[in-house]
Amino acid sequence: MSLQWHEFSNKEALDQQLALTIADELKQAIAQRGQAGLAVSGGRTPAGMFKALRNINLDWSRVIITLVDERWVQADHADSNERLTRENLLQDAAAAATFVSLVNQAATPHEALAEIEARLASLPKPIDVVVLGMGDDGHTASLFPNAPELEAACASTQLLAAVTPPVAPHQRITLTLPSIVCSRKVIVHITSDSKKALLLDAMATDVAISEQYPIRRVLDQVPQADVFWAA
Repeated sequence: MSLQWHEFSNKEALDQQLALTIADELKQAIAQRGQAGLAVSGGRTPAGMFKALRNINLDWSRVIITLVDERWVQADHADSNERLTRENLLQDAAAAATFVSLVNQAATPHEALAEIEARLASLPKPIDVVVLGMGDDGHTASLFPNAPELEAACASTQLLAAVTPPVAPHQRITLTLPSIVCSRKVIVHITSDSKKALLLDAMATDVAISEQYPIRRVLDQVPQADVFWAA
């Protein structure tokens, strides 16, 4: 595991450079394989980057976009990652991309896994670019510490897993650890001094695997990941 840090003096500079980095990876994938796959995270952090990325000139019709994880809410819900992505990324030039939703009408993500896994058959594998966030509890994607499904999601041979966060609201559907770590490019996108300190601590603390923060468990299995950070 190797972390390549990219540090910026402000969030705007980070957003611009990260958007360019992602776009370059997508362009290379299209040139080499005819299409590109991108998995993005939700929350407030990526909104500015999405707005920068959506206007970059590339063949968006050859890009398939999905989510790293999703809350089990409908796409018009205020907490929906899909809603955030549609409002901030799938606009302007990027409106030509194909988006694959991670929700359906099932009562729980556990019931929906098979259908949504089949829905992702069109997504290039390995995924070309996966952009991860990190929570204050060290979770990434929806791999939450102490979640009852965590160990299964870290070992699964499937693309997706259903997870019940111990504290955070809503059940979740998420890329599994193996499907994240086999991606061609893994990027961690974080802001604030506290999250930088948490990530550094997570990567340095010598504890058993079962006690490690999920972000550490993911990054330990990635040959090289890029961390984009601004205070």
